[in-house]
Amino acid sequence: MRQLSELDASFLYLESETAPMHIGGIYLFDASNRNEPLPYSTFVAYLRSRLHVVPVFRQRLKEIPLRLGRPYWIDDPDFSIERHLAYVNLAEHSHQSDLMALASKILEEPLKRDRPLWHITFVDGFTLGDERGGRDENGVRRTSSSDPDLGGEQQGSGGNRGFALIVKLHHAAIDAFSGEEIIGKLLEYTPEPRPITPPRPWQPCPEPSEERVMLQAGANLLRTPLQVTSLAMTAAEATARGVIHKQLRKLPLPLPLFSAPHSPFNRQITANRQIVATTVELSRLKAVKATLGDVTLNDVVLGLCAETLRRYLVTQKADTDRSLVAMTPISVRSSSLRRATGNQMSAMLLDLATNEPDPAKRIRQIHWNAVASEPYREAIAADRLTELLPSTMLALSARLYSELQIAQRYQPVFNLPITNVPGPQVPLYLQGARLVRQYNTAPLFDSMGLVIVAVSYQGKLTLNFTLCPDVVADGMSLPDLVEESLASIESNAPNVEPAESGDAPREVAGQSLTDEALTILEGALRKTLKRFRA
Repeated sequence: MRQLSELDASFLYLESETAPMHIGGIYLFDASNRNEPLPYSTFVAYLRSRLHVVPVFRQRLKEIPLRLGRPYWIDDPDFSIERHLAYVNLAEHSHQSDLMALASKILEEPLKRDRPLWHITFVDGFTLGDERGGRDENGVRRTSSSDPDLGGEQQGSGGNRGFALIVKLHHAAIDAFSGEEIIGKLLEYTPEPRPITPPRPWQPCPEPSEERVMLQAGANLLRTPLQVTSLAMTAAEATARGVIHKQLRKLPLPLPLFSAPHSPFNRQITANRQIVATTVELSRLKAVKATLGDVTLNDVVLGLCAETLRRYLVTQKADTDRSLVAMTPISVRSSSLRRATGNQMSAMLLDLATNEPDPAKRIRQIHWNAVASEPYREAIAADRLTELLPSTMLALSARLYSELQIAQRYQPVFNLPITNVPGPQVPLYLQGARLVRQYNTAPLFDSMGLVIVAVSYQGKLTLNFTLCPDVVADGMSLPDLVEESLASIESNAPNVEPAESGDAPREVAGQSLTDEALTILEGALRKTLKRFRA
């Protein structure tokens, strides 16, 4: 019995009908080297034999009555792998665009809470590399039959036989970094299929009694008395929401410090989702890094995202005078003591310098903005906020943030999240089928209609845009904007003068934007609690 952290639990309480809180992945496999297409039954047997690698796959949530504390992960005595798998044959609808449309619909649906929080859809019956070029309605670049990553000379005119996995894992169980680790553990590093061994014997631990759970919750409350406030608020949620609403109106919040500008991304979202993705060569990004000299590869990725977003704003006739602000998660996983699951992240708010017209100079500005807030050396831990604010109150605050329309009436705290996840640079396989492409999605929040996840694999970087099409119009234009942005950065980088030692660009704040936001929330929380106690 392992209790969720405050950060993990907050993703449960933040979930709503329009904002399912799971991380998604679409993994495309080339099965042309196999003698026959991979049967679905073989995949099920393979996955069953690998369940011991990821214990959370057989653990479900155990809620505490009256929300006296955070839920626990317990072994699911009724675990059945069939409840977490589905089979789809695209048949005549066999193009990659159809796969992405299917994935968008599947990823719109929240995971069921009465079982372990994951699901995989095995998609059969489509070919890789048989598109005619251009872009499909989901913004995915259509590839020709000569694409070397999709089989090259073996494809012929009809494309390669392939299958795909559409994976959903709840954010309460993993973050983007641990999700990539889990996939790496489930797959193989050699093209020769390993013999599928019988699954290891597994006996679930007995489910804890209600009395045991209540006793544990009581002990936790004694250690963390602030949870009593959370309990009182949850027991009378409707009343609490009204009370907090009134208190927030009385608090002198320094809202101008929320320095992110208004943007087309920061409006109320719906349940609709669209997955847009494009891939660039890592070698091109590394060449830009070498040309600029005093920046990191992560700075170049952020600069590419920033130029793409700026160009998108121009096409939408939106204001570009003020710089966009991104929230960038950073893994704080220890190399010596590592949990395979759960959220082990820090985060910072980073000025993307989109008001700088030169896209190459902007990368250097982003680097200095990051250095000024020391994110690479001493990131602001997300746990600092959740220690101050229990997960139930954090979720309530986030929903009030949406209901009060703070992002629309005033200014958003940040405009969008951008996550850069390093992946393996060697090919991965599943029973002889090579993983040739992967697309990754992240959950959207209220008033946050776009998120970018950058994932590298085998010498390429895939930029994944998860968006709400009812908020972000013309999302299919983003991949072409990425290519235009990278070409512009490459042409401008040689003209950027080398930075002198100690010469920081203009407008670099001494305090990080994350510090400012957390200071505001910290002060508001203290004042709110004083009013409740009074």
